[in-house]
Amino acid sequence: MSSGNGTRRKVGKQQHFINMVAFDPETQSEIQGLFSKVRTYVKPSNGEWCIPDPNVALRHSAEEHCRLQALKVSLNTVKNQLSDKNVQVWHQHTNSTNRAGKVIAAVRSAANAEICTQAWCKFFEILGVFSLLPEEALQNGELNTVHLCEAPGAFITALNHYIKTSESTRYCDWSWAANTLNPYHEANGGSTTIADDRLIANTLPWWFFGSDNTGNIMIQKHLLELQAFVANMHRVDLVTADGSFDCQENPDEQEALVASLHYCEATAALLLLSPGGSFVLKMFTLYEHSSICLLYLLNCCFRSVNVFKPATSKAGNSEVYVVCLNYDGKEAVRPLLSKLIRNYGPHLADREALFPNSLIPELFLKQHEEVCSYFHAQQVETITENLRLFEGMSTEQRERLDYIRDCTAQEYLQRFQVSFLPRSRWISRHMVSPACCSVSAGRPLGQKKQTASFNERRELQTLSWRERIERGCHATWIQKHCTEASGTGCMLEGPLSRCHVDSWYVIVGAALTAVRNSPFCEGGLLNHLNEALMDTAVDWTRAPPCNSCHVLCAASILSDVAGLCNLTADGDGNKKKTRCLVFGSRSVWGECESGLGDLVLTFSSEPLFPQRGCITLHDGEPLYQQQLLGCVVYSLQTLNSGDALLLPVLSALTRVTAAVVLCLHVCFHSVTFRCPPPSGVAGTVLVCVGFCPEAAARMLPVLTNVQSCMGQLRGEEDSGKRDSQVLQFVPMEEMLTGGLTDFLWTMNSEIIKQKLHLLMQS
Repeated sequence: MSSGNGTRRKVGKQQHFINMVAFDPETQSEIQGLFSKVRTYVKPSNGEWCIPDPNVALRHSAEEHCRLQALKVSLNTVKNQLSDKNVQVWHQHTNSTNRAGKVIAAVRSAANAEICTQAWCKFFEILGVFSLLPEEALQNGELNTVHLCEAPGAFITALNHYIKTSESTRYCDWSWAANTLNPYHEANGGSTTIADDRLIANTLPWWFFGSDNTGNIMIQKHLLELQAFVANMHRVDLVTADGSFDCQENPDEQEALVASLHYCEATAALLLLSPGGSFVLKMFTLYEHSSICLLYLLNCCFRSVNVFKPATSKAGNSEVYVVCLNYDGKEAVRPLLSKLIRNYGPHLADREALFPNSLIPELFLKQHEEVCSYFHAQQVETITENLRLFEGMSTEQRERLDYIRDCTAQEYLQRFQVSFLPRSRWISRHMVSPACCSVSAGRPLGQKKQTASFNERRELQTLSWRERIERGCHATWIQKHCTEASGTGCMLEGPLSRCHVDSWYVIVGAALTAVRNSPFCEGGLLNHLNEALMDTAVDWTRAPPCNSCHVLCAASILSDVAGLCNLTADGDGNKKKTRCLVFGSRSVWGECESGLGDLVLTFSSEPLFPQRGCITLHDGEPLYQQQLLGCVVYSLQTLNSGDALLLPVLSALTRVTAAVVLCLHVCFHSVTFRCPPPSGVAGTVLVCVGFCPEAAARMLPVLTNVQSCMGQLRGEEDSGKRDSQVLQFVPMEEMLTGGLTDFLWTMNSEIIKQKLHLLMQS
């Protein structure tokens, strides 16, 4: 077992060297320890470590290893002391004691790094410690990399920074591809999907989401499709896999919960990599039989396998990176790889053990136990120290910690020769529009945030959805009564001319089972609404109106429409009649028709809202989307220049309905919304004024094509198959630019707030 630093990569001299006083011996020793948390497996020279017969793989029950299970129990006992700690207060404390806690700020200041997160710093550190990029690729001047479970993309931007600032790589021709759970597929759950799309929004062609558009790498056909996706790469030199699940509600079993994901990531790497390639896999504790088998397999397939804890990985967590160098190639592993692919999926590590314990060499087990013991001791020591300092910290201790934190940040910059990279050399410099990046980066990203202590979060799960809302951050806003209609100050001004309608395309993918996330609303609000709608005692279609809320009347909306319309005169000086097409009941809108002067109402039937059986689909129900699109197509075909449109929408959480709003933005001089709507109207009312026939003429062929696709899929559904639907027909790059995202975010928030307000009252 080697405890060395792995193979250090020789890089060019740092451009902006930081002068500093030499560390005192104690500080030097502590900092050296921070950057030396690595263990390397040492293979026996007799070739004993070899891939077992595939016929015995996945056929035996997993076995517990007593000494490793004792480490697990010991670690969980220490971690359980944190169960009563408020997680935000505890994180604030551990951030302040984290020796590498100032590294990110130092790198941001010195390097101008793109998406400079902790993940960026960790991967840049891995690149600086290990010879991760194969020498053959560097000599040929061509580097190809694949990044699994990569959102938001910090490994990619760190690699770009490394390549562009290192002497040995700066002239390398680099190609990359990435996979992650698609943040735009509405059925992807909020706890597993990272919503931060700063890089994704600007580099979508490089991201692989699979034929069903979910991006789930644990689906067998996606693995084979990914192989085809990167087939244009002459060779694959590096695969990284940074995946995990949200295990905050069951932290004691994190390793077991993510085991199948790790198996899938490793299988993908073994399939994709070329001989001599490298693989970096994020793992956690390594106590279970599934981890033993996986580490043994990797040792059989790579010349060097290292378990590394970057200094920039918080010392109190279980995270480690398995760094595998110099892949032997697929030939030796091919029979076993075929079996892994046949059994590939979300339960790959759950059913049977990859190898029986009898086939794991004793020498490997001994080394593996040493690896686990080493990282166990490191983690326990850190948690214990943090608990001690949580009770109180002397001035001397605080000053000493701050000094170490400053020294660590400077050591990082020097050790890994971090250099400045101009923004012009970032990956996302070639943006569709500067607004795209600013919208994506500026809007709240709706990630699930830990609050309270573990014990309090457990208690929260036993409460009703109403009680959870009352304890949540949205409580005051949701319970506040409406005093006026929202939406009047939120407007899309058009007609929007910059849309590249000719380049729009339809994406068909996995049918939505529910809308669990949306780039067009705040995730916490949507979670609250979905929880409320799942309550069998709730019927949102019959929620009585709130007597204390101001309810907008139809006459008020129509008066606004008349005021917004540019009522022009004809050749004889007579005012032209302006038509307003209303989708809805004449009984709601028609009674004020006589007082509208030159505004003439015509009526058409509105889209049918989803039935109670699929309420968490919101506006994602295919029949509703088809009917809504039909209303828009009819409007564009029948309206004249300057006319108006009143169109009720349930919400605009999905890409399809959001695109419908964008189409209206293209075809009208202004689009606003009114919420809460008049009694008898669900959702909200889109108020579109100033129809532009020229823009509509460009739009109609596209929308009729989408209608046709929807119709074909509806035919399949009628025959008993409903496994796919139209998910998108406007590229996300266009929907994330301009003011559309802000408009939809505001509108959806108001709709959800109003629904929750009524449900809370009922």
